[in-house]
Amino acid sequence: QVQLVESGGGLVQAGGSLRLVCAASGNIFSIKDMGWYCQAPGKQRDWVATITSDGSTTYSDSVKGRFTISRDNANNTVYLEMNSLKPEDTAVYFCFAQKFQYYWGRGTQVTVSS
Repeated sequence: QVQLVESGGGLVQAGGSLRLVCAASGNIFSIKDMGWYCQAPGKQRDWVATITSDGSTTYSDSVKGRFTISRDNANNTVYLEMNSLKPEDTAVYFCFAQKFQYYWGRGTQVTVSS
């Protein structure tokens, strides 16, 4: 089992920045991809970004150029640096880790005011 705990969410004005952190614990050996999804109220969960075990990154079109995903394999942590935030970025952000199956954290709320 892999446990994931997110932190770093909060309330920020449009144009501001936040840094999300996801800490992995448990059976973390050989975790492959890690990344983030977001879910706004009443909407489906949408993919945000992924980072592979060797550091390759991909982003959704909606966040490309504004968000940066990074990973610290020594500390089993993945980060999401969020810049130039927009009100439409408001959502609960969930961390995931892929190791034979997908594991999910409980999420952290990000609210961007206009």
